[in-house]
Amino acid sequence: MKKTIRILGMFVLLFFVVTTITSCSDDDDPANNDFFAGTYRGSVGYTDGDNNINSNDGSVFVTKIASGTKYNFAFSNGIPDLNGVEFNQQGDNTLVMVGSTATSYIRIDNNELKILYLKDGKSWTANCTR
Repeated sequence: MKKTIRILGMFVLLFFVVTTITSCSDDDDPANNDFFAGTYRGSVGYTDGDNNINSNDGSVFVTKIASGTKYNFAFSNGIPDLNGVEFNQQGDNTLVMVGSTATSYIRIDNNELKILYLKDGKSWTANCTR
């Protein structure tokens, strides 16, 4: 009897895990969700006075924070995070950093993340997809 209950419990747990994983879609739109978290993979880079990090196999984990217009960017490869960056929606599915210029911008949609961000003599770059 205990073995049957254990097997049944494992099936229920497996069903829950599979359902949870499949319900997370890569088509989630960062512009139209109250909560957004997604990983973008591709080339990432960072430069400051002491460091020069570049990788074609990096990632950026993007999360929308409680304010509703600010996002955090957690980089792989030992690159410092960017936190609290404010965005405006442009079009139906695209977010563009507030104060974007030709030399400093972050653009994000459900498929692509593009970063060229300069601040205090430091620069972050990313050209990633998910």
